[in-house]
Amino acid sequence: MSENALIQMRNLSKTFLHRGRELNVLRSVDLTIQAGDRVAIMGSSGAGKSTLLQIMGTLDSPSAGQLLFNGEEIFKRSEKSLAKFRNEHVGFVFQFHHLLPEFTALENVMMPGLIHRQKRAEAENHATELLEKVGLKERLHHQPGELSGGEQQRVAIARALFMKPRILLADEPTGNLDLTTGGEIHGLLRELNESTGITVVVVTHDPMLANQMDVRLLVDDGEIIPMVTGDPKVGDRVPEALLHRKPTRPIVTSREQSELAT
Repeated sequence: MSENALIQMRNLSKTFLHRGRELNVLRSVDLTIQAGDRVAIMGSSGAGKSTLLQIMGTLDSPSAGQLLFNGEEIFKRSEKSLAKFRNEHVGFVFQFHHLLPEFTALENVMMPGLIHRQKRAEAENHATELLEKVGLKERLHHQPGELSGGEQQRVAIARALFMKPRILLADEPTGNLDLTTGGEIHGLLRELNESTGITVVVVTHDPMLANQMDVRLLVDDGEIIPMVTGDPKVGDRVPEALLHRKPTRPIVTSREQSELAT
């Protein structure tokens, strides 16, 4: 195992049954995410991007193969132990922010600490620091309905960071935002990665937003390949045989490919 490997998928597959037929969403995936990586994952609708992210975060389990986290085969744990693992090591951000509408931004962010029985003052101080870090110092006591879409997503990101996770998994975090606001959120994720060293993996449909990430991957026909064929930044994160494989169906234009390659 690479010394810096945080997540490794080994020969990992995911199959669903649909109307009596097997759908092979992920096929014998080999993928390495290094500690501190900033990764974008793209793919056509239904390609398996969200499934990949959910398995990475142990919200779903593979049909076959292994998921290693820091060298540990994580699905050998019990359900109770997996839940503890998620709470301690994985932060999640979704397309819909899932904030509690009756609570303020500060209360939403400190909620994970209160659930884990932290002292209220300690949780409040930490939540305040996080909200300041994501640029919401003046919005601590606003409820979600009083915030813009971008501000709501910033609160969700701060909440995801509360337990100081090793990795932040974001599934279409800008899907409901306009291009400018979405760009600001991706810029924030990049800044957090650079300032804290947290590993960031983002699923997105937007190649311009994906360009904010260093490592850009594509889910294509159940396999994980570089978004830009032969991209040296992908390196040994995918098998060498897939490093130069071209996608079976293009999801970005040739011009966008050129922009992504810069």
